[in-house]
Amino acid sequence: MESPAPLLDAAFFATIAAIVLLLLLSAFFSGSETALTAASRGKLRARADRGDRGAERALEITEDNERLIGSVLLGNNMVNILAASLATALFTRAFGESGVALATLVMTLLVLIFAEVLPKTYAITNAETAAARVSPVIRLVILVVSPVVSAVRALVRLLLAAFGVRTDPDSHILAVREEIAGALQLGHSEGLVEKEDRDRILGALDLGERTVEEIMLHRSQIEMIDADLPPEEILSRALDSTHTRLPLFRGDPENIVGVIHAKDLLRAMDRLLRGPDASAEKLKEFRALDVARKPYFVPETTTLDDQMREFLRRHSHFALVVDEYGALRGLITLEDILEEIVGEITDEFDLDAEHPLRQTEDGAVLVDGAMTIRDLNRAMDWALPDEEANTIAGLVIHEAQSIPTQGQVFSFHGFRFEVLQRQANRITRLKIRPL
Repeated sequence: MESPAPLLDAAFFATIAAIVLLLLLSAFFSGSETALTAASRGKLRARADRGDRGAERALEITEDNERLIGSVLLGNNMVNILAASLATALFTRAFGESGVALATLVMTLLVLIFAEVLPKTYAITNAETAAARVSPVIRLVILVVSPVVSAVRALVRLLLAAFGVRTDPDSHILAVREEIAGALQLGHSEGLVEKEDRDRILGALDLGERTVEEIMLHRSQIEMIDADLPPEEILSRALDSTHTRLPLFRGDPENIVGVIHAKDLLRAMDRLLRGPDASAEKLKEFRALDVARKPYFVPETTTLDDQMREFLRRHSHFALVVDEYGALRGLITLEDILEEIVGEITDEFDLDAEHPLRQTEDGAVLVDGAMTIRDLNRAMDWALPDEEANTIAGLVIHEAQSIPTQGQVFSFHGFRFEVLQRQANRITRLKIRPL
């Protein structure tokens, strides 16, 4: 009768060594998957621009996330299944039939602790560094298992198509702008990003999605000068205005024939009063249109981003806004667009102007009806909808489906709106309190 083979022989130790090696490989695959999927592509791009070859390879790998995840999961599952099989054989040899249950328990703990939690915790803590380090090996793994992964991908798409699910590997699950906006909101909620910094960056990101119509000065508030007025009257009105650029009209305020700059007007007047050919007769013959600049008209649907670029290209700061029929709607300046990024800009002529928003001691807010919903949301950190109206007064009128009278109170969107003042058909003052 042959004697049983000794338990602690070379095969026993070789099996243990193989299991340890497979657990290390499993840890590598798990950590690599977490690092490459959690790493910020923006940070990897910054590292690559500084000459980090690993970060550059990591960027190339993550271009096709489906292939990356498929390759890593294939390698991870192969080593995990092989390690479990070797452990089952080892424990069965040592403990008989009860070794199967024991091998399952031991391998579950080992895989969970050393091949999943530990490497993934490290990888998510140092995502960009880990991604750069593992990228050469993972790149090689992807090349080796690429045929198998391609076959698996084709099979998966067929199965999903059978259930009516269409996959687009080239589509981005999350747009870059939404990712940046979400990171800023999260950082602000956690106290890592100041409100002013968040508002500036979000304001710059929003320029491409907002139109001139949303922030323009309405035509009812535009200061204009009749081009046929006497020169002295034109000069007086220009000096009395707080603006340096004023539209000139002839006959009808809709008929804008030019835009006069205060400096151009003063230079022309100075030449007529103190120049070599100065005379009272020439001053009386002065025509404002001679020094006025050609008006620049833009459609109301132009995005703020496009309009800012056009201002910079034309070396201009002032444009008149018209609708699809060519009728005057308002005006917009480069300063108006910049205010959407940096907030309200005031100078020595604006200091005495009444602020459109004032908080009361009881927690309510007094708001100018012409204040835009976006500006109010930005100032108070609220979330009033601005899809149906641009101004606070417009929002109240839209919700009330009528023009409210003074003293009326409405409650919607979680706020209480009280109409304090009304002039003609315009709501000029509101009192708003969160419910």
